[in-house]
Amino acid sequence: RALGEDAGHFGCPLLGGDTVSTPGPLMISITAFGRLPQGRMVHRAGAKAGDRVFVTGTIGDAALGLDLLRGGPVAVDLADDAAGRDFLAARYRVPQPRNALANAVRAHASAAMDVSDGLAGDLAKLCAASGVTAVINVPSIPLSSVAAGLLARKAIGFETLVAGGDDYELLCAVPGDRADAFLREARQAKVAVTAIGGLIAGSSPPSFLDGQGRELALKRLSYSHF
Repeated sequence: RALGEDAGHFGCPLLGGDTVSTPGPLMISITAFGRLPQGRMVHRAGAKAGDRVFVTGTIGDAALGLDLLRGGPVAVDLADDAAGRDFLAARYRVPQPRNALANAVRAHASAAMDVSDGLAGDLAKLCAASGVTAVINVPSIPLSSVAAGLLARKAIGFETLVAGGDDYELLCAVPGDRADAFLREARQAKVAVTAIGGLIAGSSPPSFLDGQGRELALKRLSYSHF
């Protein structure tokens, strides 16, 4: 029923399927196809020095939701916060596609990708594909009120938020002269978008600077599949 609701909400028709029996747990495998105007695909490559870096939504909630469901430090800290627990669990279990922003990304972004393995690691991938590097202003990274509270109480570290993965938000590089139009169209699409830094020439990993301009050292950039 939930998949049917999503198919209707996001205009994604079901083309076919197959059902078989198994003695093991329920398994669902989905292959999704998308389409776009010819020659309009936005790749990871294409970003230039001087572009601004934008992300949608808030960062890190899904990783916190997974920690919560595993009974980790987040579960302990939020033991008396049912609303906070429900919010994080939903962010992990039911990510929201940002396809309402597709037209704005195609019109204005020089490069883009989703944040699936962690903001730090996926930004590094985009930079490597484009032959640039980035400087990110950490206080500008959008956080939910729940994530911000956990960070302020030191229940989690900053690295958990930017390297945890499963956000499925959009990461975009947008030329400076297109940034205002991009933000305007994002507002019209009702998708929250935040500028978090910029791209510069170089091949080093992206830098994450705190409020005093000091670089934060990250032991890991993203979830590793291998």
